[in-house]
Amino acid sequence: MLVIEDNHDAADILREVLELDGHVVEVAYGGQLGIEKARAFHPDIVLCDIGLPEMDGYEVARAMRADPELRHVALVAVSGYAQPEDVATSMRAGFDAHLAKPPGIEALNRAIAELGSQGETAVDSRGDAGAPPGL
Repeated sequence: MLVIEDNHDAADILREVLELDGHVVEVAYGGQLGIEKARAFHPDIVLCDIGLPEMDGYEVARAMRADPELRHVALVAVSGYAQPEDVATSMRAGFDAHLAKPPGIEALNRAIAELGSQGETAVDSRGDAGAPPGL
């Protein structure tokens, strides 16, 4: 898995949570660096913040979908914005799922499981009221 998040603390906590679940995780603290790491690391799933400086998450998703080497990667948007129009925008950009920040552990695990078992599946976790606050 690859986490693309410019907030170092949030990225590192997310990495630790995912590693505790047995995932191999790399972190990139920016969009362009995330694309470069994805090319080198070949993740199955990328969790990408939308509000990145310089190259936002939508641009990351579009770039990955246009790259033959990366277009198969499952992309999960992670955003503080999770209204229906925000989710629709992330899906149009190429994301397979959208998690509201901070993602609850249950929502995160559910998205990973659905993407891992079904391939590219749209997941909207806004209704995850029972999940612990998590990250």
